Amino acid sequence: MAAQETGNATVNKQTEVIVQPSCEDEYDPALLPVDVALARIAEAITPISDIEWVPVRGALSRILAEDVISPVDVPNHTNSAMDGYALAASDLLAADLKVIGTAWAGSAYAGPVGSGECVRIMTGAVIPDRCDTVVMQEQAERIDDRIRLAAGQKPGQHVRRAGEDLAAGEIALVRGRCLLPSDLGMVASLGIGELAVLRKPRIAFFSNGDELRSIGETLALGDVYDSNRYTLHGMLTRLGVEFIDLGVIPDDRDRIRETFLRAAAIADVVITSAGASVGDADYVKEVLDEIGEVNFWKLAMKPGRPLSFGKIDHAHFFGLPGNPVSVMVTFYQFVLPALRQLMGEENWVPLRLPARTLNQLKKRPGRTEYQRGYLVQNESGDLTVHSTGDQGSGILSSMSQANCFIVLDIDSDGAQVDDMVTVEPFAGLV
Repeated sequence: MAAQETGNATVNKQTEVIVQPSCEDEYDPALLPVDVALARIAEAITPISDIEWVPVRGALSRILAEDVISPVDVPNHTNSAMDGYALAASDLLAADLKVIGTAWAGSAYAGPVGSGECVRIMTGAVIPDRCDTVVMQEQAERIDDRIRLAAGQKPGQHVRRAGEDLAAGEIALVRGRCLLPSDLGMVASLGIGELAVLRKPRIAFFSNGDELRSIGETLALGDVYDSNRYTLHGMLTRLGVEFIDLGVIPDDRDRIRETFLRAAAIADVVITSAGASVGDADYVKEVLDEIGEVNFWKLAMKPGRPLSFGKIDHAHFFGLPGNPVSVMVTFYQFVLPALRQLMGEENWVPLRLPARTLNQLKKRPGRTEYQRGYLVQNESGDLTVHSTGDQGSGILSSMSQANCFIVLDIDSDGAQVDDMVTVEPFAGLV
């Protein structure tokens, strides 16, 4: 018997049961597309502006709050890039040259260098006056205090000019940058001991559900250990934010409300897992409608359809699904970009690459899917990816065995063997 549509529900004439949209549906026009959700989140987030001063060694992975201006030339003197012999370019065609001294790193040769003369020089040593070229020692034959040069030497070679890396007054590092180990070395080379960085965001998170138990507790029939707080702990730790784990909150409306209000008072962002569906005991949406603002509730994606975003007082709120894989997918795709924006990091986008799939990927158009895959480079240098198997949102091993997401956009109808697909390596996330 045919089914008749009524609003967003469907009435089956055979059973007369009104069927509501659910996560089993391949397509629901009422769901928000991923790109629209990301745009709404970006519009709602204002980066933190509070500044802290930290020692250079404590600045790794922090977000730079102010441009770093070089107070000196880098390098601060013209020096040799090689161990060899410093000489004037005009002497390159001489039959031989006399070695009159040695320039060491940290101990410059101070005497004059005349025509037909050269100075033995070490890497990093100051180039002597009148010299403008270095011949590496492997390209010179020395007998006593005379050298002969191999053919093919070029004027100005192997010389590092003062200020060629950075000139005094030039911007060395731009604000909004997430500081890398190389940045710390750069700052140290300038003689700068402290950096202005933005305050770390404060994140409060908890899980919701009567069935959840912490490690060490005994499981009764129907209970499960709460893994979501541990994956959230790990992802937030790698991101380098401050966070508070508020534990497991049971399906109690008053407890949920109190926890939300307490979390919003101490954090910039509140994250929950589970409690985001429409079950009789799921009070999260009901409480949020009362004490906060909900921007959106459900997305056209898999896994992670019941993702919510909004505000409680001044704190942003993310309500993640309860299934373990869905928690990680929604964190990486929505929470992570939001936190990086809140941290003040500018121009961050996840790394996405094309790869050839080694197996068939099933999907219907109507929602974006993040399947778990394993990315490798084959003997020919090409990137290939294969699925980690069962893609169920409760199968956490599909994430543990994977090293990337296979991103299938909303219009995709899947992929066949040897098709090119888009992958997002986990290494480019957190």
